[in-house]
Amino acid sequence: MRVTRCGTSVMAAAALLFCQTLFAGNLLQAQSDGSSQQTSQQQNTGSQQQTQQQTDQSTPAAGGPGSDNGPIAIPKKAPAPPPPPPPTTIKNPPGLNNYSLRVDVPVVNVDVGVLTEKTHQFIPNLQEDNFRVFEDGIPQQIIGFRQVKASITAVLLLEFAANSYWFIQDMWNAAWAFTQQLEPQDYVAVVTYDMHTNILTDFTQNKMVVQQALNSLQIPTWNESNMFDALYETLDRLSRVEGRKYIILVGSGIDTFSKITLDKMLEKIKETPNVTIFTISTGGYVRAMTDDSVGPYTGMPGFGGSSGRITMLQADNEMQTFARMTGGMWFEPRFQAEFPDIFAQINASIRNQYQITYKPSNPKMDGTYRRIRVELVDNEGHPLRMVDEKHKPLKYDIIARDGYRARQEVQ
Repeated sequence: MRVTRCGTSVMAAAALLFCQTLFAGNLLQAQSDGSSQQTSQQQNTGSQQQTQQQTDQSTPAAGGPGSDNGPIAIPKKAPAPPPPPPPTTIKNPPGLNNYSLRVDVPVVNVDVGVLTEKTHQFIPNLQEDNFRVFEDGIPQQIIGFRQVKASITAVLLLEFAANSYWFIQDMWNAAWAFTQQLEPQDYVAVVTYDMHTNILTDFTQNKMVVQQALNSLQIPTWNESNMFDALYETLDRLSRVEGRKYIILVGSGIDTFSKITLDKMLEKIKETPNVTIFTISTGGYVRAMTDDSVGPYTGMPGFGGSSGRITMLQADNEMQTFARMTGGMWFEPRFQAEFPDIFAQINASIRNQYQITYKPSNPKMDGTYRRIRVELVDNEGHPLRMVDEKHKPLKYDIIARDGYRARQEVQ
């Protein structure tokens, strides 16, 4: 009986263990099947979302949204252009270096003053067709024309030598008359000369500074007048100043011990562009008084007699030449009352001008001196005739420099 019970218990325990094992296996199988089903659902859902996302992204055009809730499409970038080809390299033949070529198209500027012969007043309102320009006798084509009224840049070059009271007095009168007609925008320098050249004041717009420089001239120390040296040095300094410049040369015109000769002086004038020289000869009164034919002081040392007249005539000729070559004017006053009128004429010539530009028909850069001639013509090409208010013929003077020096090929 005990044995039977024991066997029965063993059998019951074995049956219970089998049932638990079977239940556990079914439970694991069920969990495995559920997990597989869930994984399959997630994969199906992700695939559907990815398909929908691809559909939404392919719908909009580049640069705009697909719908109100859809994504913003990123603009498509244009394909990058291909890189440029490498530059072509040209090799010079052996022994040949690189060089640069510069082409100069020369033009010539001519300042022309047209003044009445009697009153020296500027004649305005002339037109381009009224002017004819000749270079070495050949007509030139005008490419620029205008009437200007401008300020001046001038050097007052004064002879201050102990030669005669009358000469110094004329220099003083001329210098003061010049300063009275200056305008606020003018630039003026004052230079004196005897045996040496002295700069009293550099360029300034202050009229008081110019007058103080003139007041500093008290007693001359030398009798010599080295005019050529002084004018040469002044031209050399002005060559470094831009624009149109003027020299007002006031002196006797006599040169004593200059190192510069007259020929070199004339060459320097030709080579210096944009400079106009106005010359005023001093001592006109005392020269008239010592003239052999009319003067009461005939034979006065230094001025009377044939040698004195020749010296002064040579001085006058040089002063006229300086003015004529540069388009200026020469004056020989005898009385103090003439100086204001002289500088009124200079002012009219300086401040009122016609500027003419032409391209020379001779393009050679050979350094030669080219002669310039300016004429006034009417509509038919005949010489221009003018009349005054009373319909009487009006004579006029054309003030222009007589030439220029062409540039050198290598300069």
